[in-house]
Amino acid sequence: MKRGIIHLYKIGILFENREFEHDVYELIKAFYPEAEIHTLYEDEEAEYDLRFRVERDNDSYLIRYERDENKGVISAAVIRDEKIRDSHKLRKENKDSIKYALYQLLVKLTGRTLPWGNLTGIRPAKLAMGMIESGMKNTEAAQEMREKYLVSPQKTALAITIANREREILKDIDYENGYSLYIGIPFCPSICLYCSFSSYPLKVWEKRTDEYVESLCREVRETARMMKGRKLDTIYIGGGTPTTLLPHQIRKLLDTVGESFGYEGLAEFTIEAGRPDSITREKLQAIQEYPVTRISVNPQTMNQETLDIIGRRHTVAQTKEAFYLARELGYDNINMDLIVGLPGEDISMVGRTLEQVRELAPDSMTVHSLAVKRAARLNIFKEKYQEMSFENNQEIMDLTMKTAYEMGMGPYYLYRQKNMKGNFENVGYAKVDKAGIYNILIMEEKQPIIALGAGGSSKLVFDHGNRIERVENVKDVSNYISRIDEMIQRKQTAISTWL
Repeated sequence: MKRGIIHLYKIGILFENREFEHDVYELIKAFYPEAEIHTLYEDEEAEYDLRFRVERDNDSYLIRYERDENKGVISAAVIRDEKIRDSHKLRKENKDSIKYALYQLLVKLTGRTLPWGNLTGIRPAKLAMGMIESGMKNTEAAQEMREKYLVSPQKTALAITIANREREILKDIDYENGYSLYIGIPFCPSICLYCSFSSYPLKVWEKRTDEYVESLCREVRETARMMKGRKLDTIYIGGGTPTTLLPHQIRKLLDTVGESFGYEGLAEFTIEAGRPDSITREKLQAIQEYPVTRISVNPQTMNQETLDIIGRRHTVAQTKEAFYLARELGYDNINMDLIVGLPGEDISMVGRTLEQVRELAPDSMTVHSLAVKRAARLNIFKEKYQEMSFENNQEIMDLTMKTAYEMGMGPYYLYRQKNMKGNFENVGYAKVDKAGIYNILIMEEKQPIIALGAGGSSKLVFDHGNRIERVENVKDVSNYISRIDEMIQRKQTAISTWL
C-alpha cells in the first residue's frame, strides 16, 4: 500500500523590514513547528496557506497576514525613548514591542498560547536572574515575565525559583577572575537518532583515539599557560562519551589536566561517563584516582523498545549495572539524563522510566525535552520516521517534576532550545548540595568557559558580563588533529584580545 501524499502547511513571510527578521521567524515557527516556512524578500506569486508581510513606517511596525479570505494587520509602536541612551537597550525594547504584538496575533490565528509566551532565543532563568539582580523583588520579576513576555504563571514560577537557587549556588564563584574548563571527547559507541553533537562512532575512530588524546593534551598544556593567574572554578569533561576512552587514555588526559591546571580549589569536577555500554569497573577506578566530584550515567529512557529505535544499542539492564557499579565504588554524586518526547513514548512509558530511575535514586536528574536539530538523522531521514508519534505535553512535564520532588530533588537550572517538542524546556533537578555548578555557569554566561577538543566552542565573557565573544575549534576529528597548532593560536589570539 502506497503512503498518501502529505500536504505540509506552507507559510510565507515577506520581510519588507528586516530589523527583527530572526525573532519574527522564530516566534512564528514556535506556533507552527511542523509547517514549511519560506522567508521572502520580494513578493512572489507562489501559493501559501498563510502569508505574513512585515513592514515599518515612522511610528509603527506593521505585520499583515492573509489566510484564505481572511486578512488583517497588527501594529507595534516604534520606541524612541530619549531617556534610553544605550542603543542595545533601545533595540531590545523595540524587539519586545514587535514580539508582544506578533504573539497576540498568533494566539488569535492558532487559538492557543505557548507556555513560555513570546520568549524565543532567551534563557528564561537568565532573564529572571537579571531582573532580581537589578533590584526587583520576586513578585515584581514574576509580574514582568507574565505581563511583558506573556509567560504562563507555572513557567514564571519555575524560572523565578531556579533563578534564586542559582544565585545561592553561585554566590562564592568569582565571575571577574574565574573561569571554567570544558573538555570534549567526541566519540560514542553508536550515534543516537536525535543527536546533533560533534559525535563520531568509536569503531570507525578507535585506531586514532591515541592521536586525538595526544592533540587534546597539547591543547590542555598550551591553554593552561594562557589562563595563568586566573582562578579555575569547574572542570567538565563531556562529549560524545568520555568513557569511550580506555583507562590508560583517561589517566593520560587527567594527569595532563592536573599537571597543567592543578586540581586545587575546584568547586566541581564532572565527568559525563554517559553511555552505560561504555562504562567498566576499570574506567571508573581510573577516574577515581583523581578528585572528580560528579559523574553522569545517562539512560535517556528505561524503555528497551525506545532504546532500540533511537540507536542507543545498550540495554536497560546495562544502565542499572553501570549505576550500581558506580555506587559500589563509592561515587556519591551521580546524575542521570532523561529525554521526554522520544519517538513512540507516551506518558505511561515516561512514567515507567521515572519509576525505574526512582529505584536507582540518583543525586540529580536532568530532564530534556526532545529538540530535533538540523543535523540529527531524525530530521535528515524525515520520511523514514514520519509515522512515529512524538508526544510531549504539560502533563508529562508535570509528572517529571512531581517525581523529582518525591526523590528529594528541586529544580536548579533551566534552558530551552530551538525545535523543542511542545515548546517546553530542559530542567535540571538536584538534591541539596548536588547541583551541577558548571551547568549553571554555561547557561547564565557569568564567566568565561574555555572549551577544548574537537567541536569545542569557548565563550569569552568579559566587560563585567556585558560582552561575550566565541572562539571555535573545528568539529572534524581529523582536522582537529592536523590543525591543532591553528586551534591553539585561535585561542591565544582571542584570549589575549578579550580577556
